[in-house]
Amino acid sequence: MYIDGVFSGGGIKGLALVGAYEVIEQRGFQFARLAGTSAGSIIAALIAAGYTSREIAELLEELDLSTFLDERQLLIPFPLAKWFFLYWKLGLYKGEELEKWIEHKLAIKGLKTFADIHPQSLRFIASDITNGVLMILPDDLPKYGIDPQTFSIAKAIRMSCSLPYFFEPVILGNKSNKNVVVDGGVLSNFPMWLFDQENILKTRPVLGVKLSHNIKEHPKHKILNAIDLFTAMFETMKDAHDSRYISRKHEKNIIFVPTEGVLSTEFALTKEDQVKLMQLGRDCATKFFKTWAY
Repeated sequence: MYIDGVFSGGGIKGLALVGAYEVIEQRGFQFARLAGTSAGSIIAALIAAGYTSREIAELLEELDLSTFLDERQLLIPFPLAKWFFLYWKLGLYKGEELEKWIEHKLAIKGLKTFADIHPQSLRFIASDITNGVLMILPDDLPKYGIDPQTFSIAKAIRMSCSLPYFFEPVILGNKSNKNVVVDGGVLSNFPMWLFDQENILKTRPVLGVKLSHNIKEHPKHKILNAIDLFTAMFETMKDAHDSRYISRKHEKNIIFVPTEGVLSTEFALTKEDQVKLMQLGRDCATKFFKTWAY
């Protein structure tokens, strides 16, 4: 049976999405359209390319996640180099290794640009902070004078994954018309609204996988210091739009995977902990399908 699927962002916690996808696959569901933000955009693209859950798990098992931490190097290194680049390049890591890895894995399956997939079958969310707008990729690329048919899918994913201050943002345009693009989770971490809209008859069921508690079960933020305040503000900022959209009507079509205790940027996660995250995704999806009535 064909369904539409949405995968949320969550950085390294996105490993849990793979486990959930395995259960979805075992249930016999196939995706006609896919959407995702940040880590969810990676999983959505790999699924669209034709990778099975087992193949995706194998890709990740053989991967050294620290490879993606590609710092810029100075000819004459000095202790504060990392923070120097953070100030001028706006991110600790370039993000180029992540893009290259995605580009290579998609190319194996014959995907390079959006011309290689069916229109509207794969979309990602990014944030244009120069203009203060949410970007739907590839739909909004013409607004920047870019032909979606020639635009790299891996580059679009890189845009959606550009966690502020962690990865350098992607720059669209030139010096006279520069647009700074960062992680889509800043504005919409779970774009289920792309497929499941009020007053519009759905063509097929829409299923989402969200790396968080159910809204009613979400723990309150404990704010005891400035760091807690920043964390709470950022989480509220990235979740407020989507939380307002998700009503009781939509909740029943979402697999919630609570991933507390793991940081989105924890790229030093052990293989054992990676396996645990995938199993968490499996467990939550298995529980969900016991009651899902699509």
